[in-house]
Amino acid sequence: MYKIFAVNPGSTSTKLGLFEDEKPIISVKIEHPSHELNRFPKIIDQYPLRKNAMIEFLKKNGVEISSLSAVVGRGGLLKPFPSGTYHVDVKMIEDLSSAKYGEHASNLGALLAFGFEWDYNIPSYVVDPVGVDEMMDIARLSGLKEISRKSQWHALNSRAVVRQVCRNEGWDFKKENFVSAHLGGGITIAALERGRSVDVTNGFDAGPFTPERAGAIPTLELVKICFSGKYDQETILRLLVGKGGLVNYLGTSNLIEIERRIDQGDDYAKMVLNGMAYQVAKEIGGMVAVLCGKVKCIVITGGCAHSKRLVKKIIDHIKCFSAVFVVPGEDELGSLAQGALRVLCGEEIPLEYCKLA
Repeated sequence: MYKIFAVNPGSTSTKLGLFEDEKPIISVKIEHPSHELNRFPKIIDQYPLRKNAMIEFLKKNGVEISSLSAVVGRGGLLKPFPSGTYHVDVKMIEDLSSAKYGEHASNLGALLAFGFEWDYNIPSYVVDPVGVDEMMDIARLSGLKEISRKSQWHALNSRAVVRQVCRNEGWDFKKENFVSAHLGGGITIAALERGRSVDVTNGFDAGPFTPERAGAIPTLELVKICFSGKYDQETILRLLVGKGGLVNYLGTSNLIEIERRIDQGDDYAKMVLNGMAYQVAKEIGGMVAVLCGKVKCIVITGGCAHSKRLVKKIIDHIKCFSAVFVVPGEDELGSLAQGALRVLCGEEIPLEYCKLA
């Protein structure tokens, strides 16, 4: 039996989980007050604070560090690379420490895992970071040679949930085709062809509008707004990511609140929520086309998948394509532990970031 310690650092919290093989033993979400984090000029500077929180968690629960088989962290913003479980190496640490590909709290995940390898010689890994990129070359074309479509999506949870469905149904993840739809604050749709994510919608600037993002919007109208003189760049970017989607239309991203309005007869709220479902379904249909209609099933996951009204509306549009499985929520700590376990059990060979072109 392997004992795996998983860490998922967020902007204001650190989620920790201890697993014996796939079985969760203890988990906690440690909140970090803003006054505590504001002392650090850069996210990377938070490393000692979060590392101490991990050590205290283990001590509090009577876990000897030497008993750990591996420590696995949420992968941060790295150069594009194929899916899989990666051994944390010095090159990865250099790129994350310098924020070469962007600064984000998840950058700390690999560093925190590597800290245990550095100090205690315990193997450290990351699994399917957001930059997982297996897109076909044809899928990168945008219509302008100066702009390429980029792969930024919910790779960790989307792939883990499809794997879970495969285990339950007795299917081979690497021999079948699937479409996954992760519905959260951001929404990403992916075409998985025999284990490879050959096309995805970028969670920041493409695909359907979401609870807080505008998604793919008419470009000519966007250009007019940008040059209208009414908005600066920061405001436009905030409208697209953060204050777009449901927030822009309805003033909230809370689906419970929106559904309450609908139940009280708010037809406009109903139309907007149905519009989001409609756009999600359109993107799913597009990914079915990417796979030439050969799809074993469609999997809907993410926090918004708890909304039965939203999911039903989506399924009404896509049930003609294949079976649809709904797995609400997300289990990032469990997904991380499963990725590490596949390596520890010899099911997968750990990949090396430093050897990537």
